[in-house]
Amino acid sequence: MPARYALGPKPHLGYTDSPLQRAAELRLRGDEVKALATSPDAGAYVIGGEMIVTKTPNLAGAAINDPLFALDEAAALADPAETIFLGTLDGAARFGIGIAPQAAEALKSRGDLLVTDLRSIAVRGLVAQDHLPPIAEAKAMLHWHARHRFCANCGTPTNVTQCGWRRDCPQCQAQHFPRTDPVVIMLAVRGERCLLGRSPRFAATMWSCLAGFVEPGETIADAARRETLEEAGIRCGRVTFFRSQPWPFPMSLMIGCHAEALNNDIVVDRSELEDARWFHKDEIAAMLMRAHPQGLTTPPPVAIAHHIIRAWVEDEIRFD
Repeated sequence: MPARYALGPKPHLGYTDSPLQRAAELRLRGDEVKALATSPDAGAYVIGGEMIVTKTPNLAGAAINDPLFALDEAAALADPAETIFLGTLDGAARFGIGIAPQAAEALKSRGDLLVTDLRSIAVRGLVAQDHLPPIAEAKAMLHWHARHRFCANCGTPTNVTQCGWRRDCPQCQAQHFPRTDPVVIMLAVRGERCLLGRSPRFAATMWSCLAGFVEPGETIADAARRETLEEAGIRCGRVTFFRSQPWPFPMSLMIGCHAEALNNDIVVDRSELEDARWFHKDEIAAMLMRAHPQGLTTPPPVAIAHHIIRAWVEDEIRFD
């Protein structure tokens, strides 16, 4: 059956399908990781706070920026605050190296480097797609280290262990592991209409799915129902899982869902949303194609919201 809307090829979902093998077993064998780091094919991603350091295209034929540095190149940029073993690619070790945000800022003056935020890199396609998942992994982990230097149990400065994947307290012996925050992001649908909201942080034309953190003791479906009711006054019945996406801002897992809306009247929680409204499928298709008469848009393809919305427009969703 021909497609109802000609939306073109499906884009790739950002920060997914990492080419790395995480090689978690090597985290307990630090000497082996150190040996891998001495190999000439080892590489590192250099991150200072929100900024990613990349090499600009050169006359050697590179078409886009290269975010991967040899370890000696990375060491020459700035003093590392942390080094995280990310995994291996065809046997070559990959690391995330954190530098001070001020050091990253200083590197902006160099003509052979581009230092910018990860959102801009992903949306503008400034690096090859395969680099985005390991950069996201590195950014999330380095963010965790920057904010967990002291034991939450007794306040003592902690030590980095397991190649960057654990912090240990020398005083009370507590072990601290990185955590990922689960976030439901859902599209409530009813017939030929779906519910989108606007955050004050959005670009002026953009509307997107509602979203919120999963609370302790709550299922994904219950969180999707609760957030939709709280933010827009819409009760939902059946909820179906779509797909997930790592979201390193700072370290969340976006859990995409579609939800069956049971009522029509919207009551916006203005402390959460600037606005919310129903959109017909024809209008959403125009937004996806950047052809809406009022210039309204959906999120860019790097975000899971784009894919959640598009899957509904293309009639790929069924409630069991």
